[in-house]
Amino acid sequence: MKTLIFLVGVLVAAAGLPAQAPPAQLPPGMTRQPFGKTSDGHPAELYILRNRKGMEVRLTDYGATVVSVKSPDAHGHIDDVVLGYDDVRGYENGKAYIGATVGRYANRIAHATFQLNGTTYHVRKNNGDNSLHGHFNKVFWTATELTRGRLPAVEFAYLSPDGDEGYPGALSVRVRFTLTDTNELRIDYAATTDKPTVLNLTNHSYWNLAGQGKGDILKHEVKLNADRFTPVNADVIPTGEIRSVRGTPFDFTGLTAIGARIDQDDPQLKLGHGYDHNWVLNKREKELALAAEVYEPAGGRVLQVLTTEPGIQFYTGNFLDGSEKGKGGQPYLRRSAFSLETQHFPDSPNEPKFPSTVLKPGDRFRSTTVFRLSTRAPKK
Repeated sequence: MKTLIFLVGVLVAAAGLPAQAPPAQLPPGMTRQPFGKTSDGHPAELYILRNRKGMEVRLTDYGATVVSVKSPDAHGHIDDVVLGYDDVRGYENGKAYIGATVGRYANRIAHATFQLNGTTYHVRKNNGDNSLHGHFNKVFWTATELTRGRLPAVEFAYLSPDGDEGYPGALSVRVRFTLTDTNELRIDYAATTDKPTVLNLTNHSYWNLAGQGKGDILKHEVKLNADRFTPVNADVIPTGEIRSVRGTPFDFTGLTAIGARIDQDDPQLKLGHGYDHNWVLNKREKELALAAEVYEPAGGRVLQVLTTEPGIQFYTGNFLDGSEKGKGGQPYLRRSAFSLETQHFPDSPNEPKFPSTVLKPGDRFRSTTVFRLSTRAPKK
């Protein structure tokens, strides 16, 4: 091998070209760098986590947001497999919650209204007559680097004041991102409140396992560990019914291509303009269990999602229309990515049959989600 390297160097020198060493792999750990400034001049930071296998995750303190996830496919090619922007201005101006930590209440609350302990609360309407996700994606979080001889990790903290967007209670939230040497991005959520409130947190990354900006996701194959889902009305609000997936286009109990049934003549698919529904996971309460698996057949990448949450929102990017310009100015088109949002069910504060999202003083909210990347043989 040494002889071969020496001969290559001799040939390069003979050709009159500067000899270059092979690119060095960056060491595992964490680095930090500027990520631009918002329109009011507030500087954002980018936190770069790398593990011993060469996987890299980038996060920003604006919105406690996942900016990029780079991992190899079965051929060894490295791609960024989540949508995002080149600097903080993209996140400031973006409308699709790309990569963000969302809250106080992920997903929808009907008529932006709920009752708690006999009091009616009116929260911000930002989705027609309803509330969707909240504004945690549009604020700066306080970052703490936690890597000191351990796995690279960063924790983001935010204090949402009492009455924020109409929600009761001062809410203290922490979200910790850890990159493991088994190519897992682990997200641990924790929160406390000084008044009874409702809470539903999730990460809203958009995935394309072929690489962000590389076509649609209709050939990706999905498996969901769920026998039931929650049908929706015309506002994509759950009706309160919990329905079996059997015999419907919502049956992903075995690996099924996203595009296989997405355009079928089905009332629920029409209401969601594709898949934009919550699945009821087959798991015990608070158990960290496999919720979803996605396989990209050309490159062989596999994404597994584990969570302690009772539900998962599978969204197929139906409302991406090219107006969101991502990394390198790439327009993000319809169904060019999917989201798997681990969560409590949408509109739970108004559906007593759904698992409760109430957080009380003295209690501590905890939730964990793991995004695990691997590969298997591509399909020929």
